[in-house]
Amino acid sequence: MRQQGSNNPISFSWQRAVIKVGSALISPHGDGCKTASLLALAQFVNESRSAGKEVILVSSGAVAAGKNAFTLSHSPTLSEKQAMAAVGQTRMMANWARLFDSPTAQILLTHGDIRNRDHYLNIKGTIRELLAHGMLPVINENDSVATDELKFGDNDNLAALVALVAEADTLLICTDVDGLYNSDPRSDADAQLLRRVEKIDPQIMALAGGAGSKVGTGGMQTKLQAARKASHNGIQTIIANGFKSHTFTQLARGVVPGTLFVPPLSRGKAKKNWLMHSLRAKGWVFIDHGAAEAIANRGASLLPVGITKVEGGFNAGEAVEVIFQHEPVAIGLCQYDARTLTEIAGLNRQQIEQQLGYCSYSVAMHRDDLVLF
Repeated sequence: MRQQGSNNPISFSWQRAVIKVGSALISPHGDGCKTASLLALAQFVNESRSAGKEVILVSSGAVAAGKNAFTLSHSPTLSEKQAMAAVGQTRMMANWARLFDSPTAQILLTHGDIRNRDHYLNIKGTIRELLAHGMLPVINENDSVATDELKFGDNDNLAALVALVAEADTLLICTDVDGLYNSDPRSDADAQLLRRVEKIDPQIMALAGGAGSKVGTGGMQTKLQAARKASHNGIQTIIANGFKSHTFTQLARGVVPGTLFVPPLSRGKAKKNWLMHSLRAKGWVFIDHGAAEAIANRGASLLPVGITKVEGGFNAGEAVEVIFQHEPVAIGLCQYDARTLTEIAGLNRQQIEQQLGYCSYSVAMHRDDLVLF
């Protein structure tokens, strides 16, 4: 078991974080939205964004937020919960909008959206644009339409997938406990908080207990599953108590307030390994000197105007090698399929719109999805 349980403070740094907020924080009593428990978190988000950092929220609580709009004498059915979520979504977003200095934007997802290649790319592009324009994305499972086979089952794992899609370096899971303990603190007075976990192995997973809140559905087990997903993709995860204002004071100082799960590789290195060693290129794009100089020396995205030729039969979102003067110089995920990219190769944005009648993406390969050899 690789862990650190001392009380010595652990520092960390971050630039783009996904913050998961549980139902218990949104609706402590399960009967509508409350702001009191969210004020410290909102202040931390506002201050972090003012300092140039980027934040994406994954918010639970739609069903709980809309529950008190219904009068039921029985436990709600699936369709009744979906109706509660439809009411609760508007309440929850209005609640968030009051707390932040900048505009908020809602994105509702189902598991099918993550599995679908086109939807995945659209989600990724939407988050990129929202962040680029200074918006605060607020993401939740689409509880009003999700069915059992489409549901993520918990927003902890949804948050881990969002962190992957959003290219985040940090996943912060705010819950109602201080972090991961070496035993159940509710029954063991000597339970010790683990400050740092190097590897989420079976011994660590065995420490997970059941759900501690009657409102939320995710216990420590789903939080560890989320941390493991994030870690495999080079994303550090922190589990901390979102009810304590001191949590956000520590986070603002760059100090871990709960348990830090350390990935074996940085986000950049993990993605580079994935692109270079795990994906098989499905095609090739040949570029001119200007494009080669831009991606190699300025860290730029690859624009269609710099492409001279396209070979292979690839779909949007698949790996493609970039060739300059007969030598592979990079590999990346292409925003367009081979047929469409062939049509727009060598064209600028205005010419693309004239050629296709639309311009889905201004870049052929975004710099975040491009790795040099």
